Amino acid sequence: MLTKRIIPCLDILNGRVVKGKKFRQLRDVGNPVELAARYSDEGADELVILDISASLEGRKPFVDVVMAVARKIAIPLTVGGGIRTLDDILTLLRCGADKVSLNTILTRDPSLLTRAAEIVGNQALVAAIDAKRSDGSWIVRVKSGTEETRHDAIRWAQTVVENGAGELLVTSIDKDGMKEGYDLELLSTLHRTVKVPVIASGGAGTKEHILDALRIGKADAVLAASLFHYNELSIAHLKHYLQEEGVPIRL
Repeated sequence: MLTKRIIPCLDILNGRVVKGKKFRQLRDVGNPVELAARYSDEGADELVILDISASLEGRKPFVDVVMAVARKIAIPLTVGGGIRTLDDILTLLRCGADKVSLNTILTRDPSLLTRAAEIVGNQALVAAIDAKRSDGSWIVRVKSGTEETRHDAIRWAQTVVENGAGELLVTSIDKDGMKEGYDLELLSTLHRTVKVPVIASGGAGTKEHILDALRIGKADAVLAASLFHYNELSIAHLKHYLQEEGVPIRL
């Protein structure tokens, strides 16, 4: 049985890690390189860093931050934000990323996944889906949640997987930063729909929430930020708890 993964996430704005609620009310948390090194040392399975304003501002990915973080960690690194071309993907992988996370660009050019997969492989391509509930379903939003699309999140998940995504990073905008638990219905629906790993994001407030995402939501990994940033839960404590609950986890 594949082990479940614990993945801290660093949302980066102007070179600093920030955290908010429902993609708003952003607060400064700290230095990305220092936090990345800390999480690597504490036993995180992977790390995600996202430049949350790159797409809004039309900027290229933050290569300098990626290189600095990659030098300080000993775990796989996923990088997202501002990626628009195949060259962007290749540059980030050369700079130390193990995977790239694509979001906004895919609504305009989903075939970028197909072209990239032919060169770097599906395992290096993560499709990020920011979903907000609307009339009994979930609608995809892009540009850090500021722009609504016409895409139903479940059908969109199928589309990006068909185009070459090897993994999905799914964030519930409604749950983000609220610490009330993940959107378990969204996660379990995706589990039944796609055959690639799903990373749950948005809503972790307790270790029980993370267990629910893995057990009820059937997520393959959980992403969390506030819990770890504010020292409310250590990665080691979380992993031992999950192991005691029968979840396959790497200690």
